[in-house]
Amino acid sequence: MVTGAAGLLGTTLVKQLLSDGHRVRAMINQKALPLPSHDHLEIVSCDLLDVIALESCMRDVRFLYHCAGKVSFARKDKKALYDINVRATANVVNAALEAGVHKMVYVSSVAALGRLRENQTIDETAHWTKETSNSVYGQSKYLGELEVWRGIAEGLNAVMVNPSIILGPGNWNEGSTAIFKNVYEEFGWYTDGTTGFVDVRDVCKAMTMLMESDIVAERFIVSAENTTYQNVFNQIADAFGKKRPSKKVTPLLAELVWRLEACKSMLTGKPPLITKETAATALAHVYFENQKLKNFLPDFHYTTLQETIQYTCRQLLA
Repeated sequence: MVTGAAGLLGTTLVKQLLSDGHRVRAMINQKALPLPSHDHLEIVSCDLLDVIALESCMRDVRFLYHCAGKVSFARKDKKALYDINVRATANVVNAALEAGVHKMVYVSSVAALGRLRENQTIDETAHWTKETSNSVYGQSKYLGELEVWRGIAEGLNAVMVNPSIILGPGNWNEGSTAIFKNVYEEFGWYTDGTTGFVDVRDVCKAMTMLMESDIVAERFIVSAENTTYQNVFNQIADAFGKKRPSKKVTPLLAELVWRLEACKSMLTGKPPLITKETAATALAHVYFENQKLKNFLPDFHYTTLQETIQYTCRQLLA
């Protein structure tokens, strides 16, 4: 079973599992886009906060990929982040234990590692702290991980992945794929902050390889390359045949913009395009160590960032 099966990661994972010959139960929410029909695909709609419905969906499941989660850096979403990333994960863990699930792969995030360590390399030994994380989102994913560790202590075979920014051809009105839309529409601004990026197909490949292995009770950063946002924006612009962003966002400008967006959000009720947290993240220089996964899975190899961007742009244009 795959929770969050209609998101960028979930959809890609479902398609990969089906192509590998597996029978898949795909759990979606009511807002989700429909998945393509397939003889080995069962689509179910379930609220992860509904314990009874979740237990019903978990029947006969041997292998569980828990991809469902909420990503938001808006303070008004604090309760929703806790409900979906913490309470729902606790429910999934409990249901998996009750159903006797053989193994679970949980999708966390590098945000759970407390990623704001300026000019330091972050590995799997890092943990979220108030000093190293600027977002409620990061805290919620860290607390979600604790629920998985609790499940492991109670007998659940589980492993966790911490992807960096996932790139792939999803809905470009939301999530990380919105980066491609902004560049396509020739949004002129860029930052020179640094972070990790990874192909959605690589995250899925890492997850299935971990599922098929004997590895349990471990967490793995899944990140192909550390580079600047400017470099990513430029490569996307080139692939689309669009103008490269040419105006640099300075710290002073970022401070002004997130405050203006906060005021605009209060007046319109719409979520801000930029928050204090995302502004700080976009300017930070953060580096992720990806060697642990390669040590545990010697046959695993990352797609190059250039290939990922070109593939994603081709798919979005099509």
